[in-house]
Amino acid sequence: MRRGIFVAPFDELSHPRVVAELAAAAEERGFDGFFVWDHVRYREPVREVSDPWVVLSAVALATTRLELGPMVTPLSRRRIHKLARETVTLDRLCDGRLVLGAGLGSDNNEEFTRFEAVTEPRERAKLLDEGLDRLLAFWDGEFEPRPVRQPRIPIWLAARWPNRRPVHRAARYDGVFPIEMPGPDALAELVAEIGELRGDADPARPFDVVVEGPPGADPGPWEAAGATWLLTAFGHTPKLAEVRAAIEAGP
Repeated sequence: MRRGIFVAPFDELSHPRVVAELAAAAEERGFDGFFVWDHVRYREPVREVSDPWVVLSAVALATTRLELGPMVTPLSRRRIHKLARETVTLDRLCDGRLVLGAGLGSDNNEEFTRFEAVTEPRERAKLLDEGLDRLLAFWDGEFEPRPVRQPRIPIWLAARWPNRRPVHRAARYDGVFPIEMPGPDALAELVAEIGELRGDADPARPFDVVVEGPPGADPGPWEAAGATWLLTAFGHTPKLAEVRAAIEAGP
């Protein structure tokens, strides 16, 4: 199982240079990935929010080995042609280390209503599916240059437990990021279901199961349940000292 750091680029972590320094330290300490939240605003007490793509560009330049990406980008509030350009540009900048986390998102922070985006979940799901199809077409040659990473930039889909439709969507792509997973037993159930859904999928295209846990979480039960990644997470009020300490402790 691979290990990563997962931070919200908010408040104490809102400056791209600070996040880039943390990513460089994580790489030095032996972590495998570094991922950031994707939001345009957030609820109190959060005040400062940074753009994930600019932050990830700084991370890309500060590291050479870590996989990196947004977790997760709601495609319904993105222009897909712009997202295609952003993802390929970042993929080239980091020499093929980008992973795209995608999903429906939520309106808990009024990121849809405040900015006149689609709010109804079924319509957002439709836009997500359509957006993924278009994104793959852009990556596959409608736009040039193509991504460095081939056959494509991996796509991990968020799935809020215990909803099943997002799981079916994720099984068609490269990974699942289950949100609000109650424990390893539930994850094992989810992994078995995904195995049935994927059936005889190409074994050359690995499928990732990504979970998050607090600093110091025991990785053993999650790995036994089928997780391929465990991300150390810090919630929506990350403290710089706490993140530094978790990175220094190593994976």
